[in-house]
Amino acid sequence: MPRLSEQTRATRRRHILTSAWGCFSRNGFQATSMDEVIAATGMSSSAVYRYFSGKDELIDATAEEGLALVRDMFAEAVATHPVPAPATILALLISELRVRTENSDYDLSRIAIQSWAEAMRRPTLRTRTRELYLQARERLVELATRWQAEGQLPEDADPRATATVLFALMPGLIVSHHLVEDIPLEVLARGIPGLASALMSQAVTDEPVAR
Repeated sequence: MPRLSEQTRATRRRHILTSAWGCFSRNGFQATSMDEVIAATGMSSSAVYRYFSGKDELIDATAEEGLALVRDMFAEAVATHPVPAPATILALLISELRVRTENSDYDLSRIAIQSWAEAMRRPTLRTRTRELYLQARERLVELATRWQAEGQLPEDADPRATATVLFALMPGLIVSHHLVEDIPLEVLARGIPGLASALMSQAVTDEPVAR
């Protein structure tokens, strides 16, 4: 039997992975069996296991790709000249969520929620998830630093704090989309300044609210 080219191998691996995404989107990680994934690929079990040793490896590859997409999205923004404005980045977060949920075969945002739970269950995946999310946040720090240098962020602003707030918005947008309702850009644009103003008018501490 002739050896497969690297391109053919990459294509087959991708086909298996996206087939698994369809299963994971419908039923979740735990309720999806390898037999279901194999059936979705239309390939033999031996062919599938040649690329992935089991479901955990498929989940790891799935999480890796989803997290890398987030990191690379911000890396591309950092490499853009002139740097995209803060409102453009917020619009990008919202549009990326829409793109990921409109795919007819799978929904990577649903899979992201499952990946968070899986990361809590498996330390190795948690470590890799943290690593990739930290990389994504650092790209946001770079963006905020550029905004400040270009006068789009106040001189007394903290770029890292700004990046942390933006980073924290991402899971909230996903959860709201699936469990409450989509949050439009104009709502964020109205809500963030009002909250910031309220916080600046009072002492902010990490002390819990008295009950």
